[in-house]
Amino acid sequence: MVARWFWSFAFTQLVEVPIYLRALGGPDRVPSLAWPQRVGLAFLASALTHPYVWFVFFGVFYSRAYEDLAYRWPFLETHRYTVYFLLAETFAVVVEALLLRGCGLKRAFLWSLLANATSAGLGFFSRYLIGWPG
Repeated sequence: MVARWFWSFAFTQLVEVPIYLRALGGPDRVPSLAWPQRVGLAFLASALTHPYVWFVFFGVFYSRAYEDLAYRWPFLETHRYTVYFLLAETFAVVVEALLLRGCGLKRAFLWSLLANATSAGLGFFSRYLIGWPG
């Protein structure tokens, strides 16, 4: 599972870092950030949330407690991955947007939504086409 996480993390960074760099260097930019700081912040945004999405959210949604809850509400079992995906991605978008907004990026929520939607969409597409990443 760690190897799958690593390749998914690398894929996510490959997609999201350029989007965040565009945001941090474009009209919504944070003027006080030098190039190395922008690269670090772009990397940090999804580096903070990705492990939680993969390990914490996944652990909760595939735990005994979730099984017990799903027993009472069959909808949760039937749509387990959809609920997991929506909550995990919402978490990622909100946390990354808060980080970026805290650093002074204008329209941070829109940039975070764009970066996460792009990486999730391309991840689904690449998994469908070639089975990668993980």
